[in-house]
Amino acid sequence: MYPELFRLNLPFVGQVTITSFGVLLAIAFLAGYQTVRVRLRELGKDTELAGDLLLAGLVGGMLGGKIYYLFLTWDRTIADPAGAIFSRSGLVWYGGLIGGLLAVAWVIRRRGEPFLQVLDIGAPALAIGHAIGRFGCFMVGDDYGRPTDSWVGVAFPNGYPPTTAGNLRSDFGAAIPESVPDSAVLEVHPTQLYESAMLFAIFFVLWRLRKKPRPDGWLFGVWMILVSVERLLVEFLRAKDDRFMGPFTLAQAISVMILAAGILIVVNRRRRRERPPAVVAG
Repeated sequence: MYPELFRLNLPFVGQVTITSFGVLLAIAFLAGYQTVRVRLRELGKDTELAGDLLLAGLVGGMLGGKIYYLFLTWDRTIADPAGAIFSRSGLVWYGGLIGGLLAVAWVIRRRGEPFLQVLDIGAPALAIGHAIGRFGCFMVGDDYGRPTDSWVGVAFPNGYPPTTAGNLRSDFGAAIPESVPDSAVLEVHPTQLYESAMLFAIFFVLWRLRKKPRPDGWLFGVWMILVSVERLLVEFLRAKDDRFMGPFTLAQAISVMILAAGILIVVNRRRRRERPPAVVAG
């Protein structure tokens, strides 16, 4: 793939590498920002809120993703703290989601905005940003799947890490015949593209539903359901080293919790809408 796009020699700074992941991550945040601005304008609200939410989501998401990764790979973190903290890899989606939501919640409270309504506004933005970000993972060869002989297989000779038989065995516990040398570069499922396609579909569903008259929080609950199902499915094909209870991963355990929470929110919001107004005795 194309992990590095080009390099710049800047005065006082030196050489700066522009990566495909960095560019696509910036595009992902800008797409989310524009999506929020459009929805705020439709609702007649101050569009400057989009900038505050973008900054909070960016800072909180980056910190949350990195902290989650450091705990998830605790052995590597202890062995090389500086390398783990300052490496370009290690931005875990669920960690970024938690950190971003906490930062966004702080902004919402500070601005005095209705919390659930703002979450609904942000739901399509989360989907499209996530979809573009996963394509960035594909460009750098990160978060790929298990080895495959099918026509969809893609090799990442310069991935993070490269898809060599040795790396797939040692890092992800892949069952590869001993006759295959460690140096052999294998094709794997491009799970990044699977996720990206499903997330774009989720975005279009949420965008079509955004104007339907629903109680605040309902659309965000739908996003939670759809994104957790997407992650549950794709994890079966991911190259992962955190599987427990057979084929199940830690991300799937978190997905189940998010799915349950999303169902509760949708059901609760629907009941709130269907509940008849209270009659006040005169």
